[in-house]
Amino acid sequence: MADTGTREGLRLAIQEAGYYPDLVADMLETSLAGEAVNSYVVHHEPHFDRDELRRHVSVLVLTPTRLIVGHTDEYPSDDTHDVPYATTSTEAVPLDRVTSVVVSRTVTSPAAYRTGTPALDVVLTVGWGAMSRIDLEPATCGDPDCEADHGYTGALTSDDFTLRVSEAGDGSGRVRDLLTFARALSAATISVR
Repeated sequence: MADTGTREGLRLAIQEAGYYPDLVADMLETSLAGEAVNSYVVHHEPHFDRDELRRHVSVLVLTPTRLIVGHTDEYPSDDTHDVPYATTSTEAVPLDRVTSVVVSRTVTSPAAYRTGTPALDVVLTVGWGAMSRIDLEPATCGDPDCEADHGYTGALTSDDFTLRVSEAGDGSGRVRDLLTFARALSAATISVR
């Protein structure tokens, strides 16, 4: 995506994703509330649910003061809806509430890595304190013959939003787009501290 910092560019990226573009754009306009768009990333993720193809889109928008996180999901008809339907949600997070921006990337041949070498995939995790994940495992003392119960050890991690893109599944352009967005978000969180 050539233009990553304007409303027009955002609208074009939503159109290119081809996933209910008017619905997705309308959802975002409500949360943007007239604020400028500094950077964005649009990620369309189709997946199989039993024997059906289901689609989901996530849109991250960075404004001068907030991070807007939007999701749209589609569902088949069910007991409460006679026809297929979609749900949308947005969360507007003030930038001073963003507590962590974690960017993980996978590269091949790390010994030959040079600045600018494309990543195979990128995972962006953003935390702002709304949700946390706890990972527990049995604690040990290091003695391979010890049979005592040492309780558990674990880590509590902020995990409000995670997005993964890969060269194989999404294309190298989408990987670059996510890195560009991550850089802009990281810079924005520095400036509000």
